[in-house]
Amino acid sequence: MHIEPPKLQVVLITGMSGSGKSVALHALEDAGFFCVDNLPPELLLPFVTLERQHNASRVAIAMDARNASALPLLPAQLTLLKDQGIKVKSLFLDATTDTLVRRYSETRRKHPLSQTVSDPSDSNLRRALVDAIEAERELLVTLRDQAHVIDTSIIRPSQLQGYVKSLITAAGEQLTLVFESFAFKRGVPTDADYVFDVRMLPNPHYEPALRHLTGKDEAVAAFLRSQTDVMQMQEQIHGFLNHWLEALARDHRSYVTVAIGCTGGQHRSVYLVEQLVSLFASRWVTLTRHRELESR
Repeated sequence: MHIEPPKLQVVLITGMSGSGKSVALHALEDAGFFCVDNLPPELLLPFVTLERQHNASRVAIAMDARNASALPLLPAQLTLLKDQGIKVKSLFLDATTDTLVRRYSETRRKHPLSQTVSDPSDSNLRRALVDAIEAERELLVTLRDQAHVIDTSIIRPSQLQGYVKSLITAAGEQLTLVFESFAFKRGVPTDADYVFDVRMLPNPHYEPALRHLTGKDEAVAAFLRSQTDVMQMQEQIHGFLNHWLEALARDHRSYVTVAIGCTGGQHRSVYLVEQLVSLFASRWVTLTRHRELESR
């Protein structure tokens, strides 16, 4: 009896230097992937061919600006792999420039596009580091546009590992919806495809009995369900997404991230994320993130 070899799944991890690619790669290694760090883009196709010959099923590869001159090869190579029937998922790790500067300053590592080691006490060296980071952004913009973006600016390594594992284990080739709650006071997630501001809605924070609870708690949910504006907002977000998701799926999008923000990321945004997940879960693969709750 002929047994078909397993269909190879390739996960490509790219992103900004200092954004956590090593953490993501370790998460995939823990999940059973064969992982390779800093593979030159010129070797991607030969490497995948070799792994197919060995009947490999899951491979993860990290690439970054250390191979800057060859990075433009990647989009065409990824298209070729998909045409060969290989399941390809691309993840791009990003962070704000201030976050990346702080990380480099703390570790005193050298940025791959910089000629100097960062020193937060030297304004000229800091400027050189910022210039290197912005040059890297421009270099990677095409890869970012073709990948699912994860903003690592204010999440812990353990959170990042969980995000990566959940994204990779999401079922099949179907579009995956990622619903994320966040607090505007800590910044808008840079990985969001759509951002909805719900700060104008009635706030349970001002109800003493509800202040210490979250949007996952029934008492908060009951309060928000009783508010006409909250129900109208939920209906309108649901209608917008419901109208456009089929078009996004036809456009071969693998992931769509919908971020809903309120002031503290504890009540209104959390409640609406939970409600929207329940509304879409029967038709689409859905993932839930509560940025502020998970960072406690």
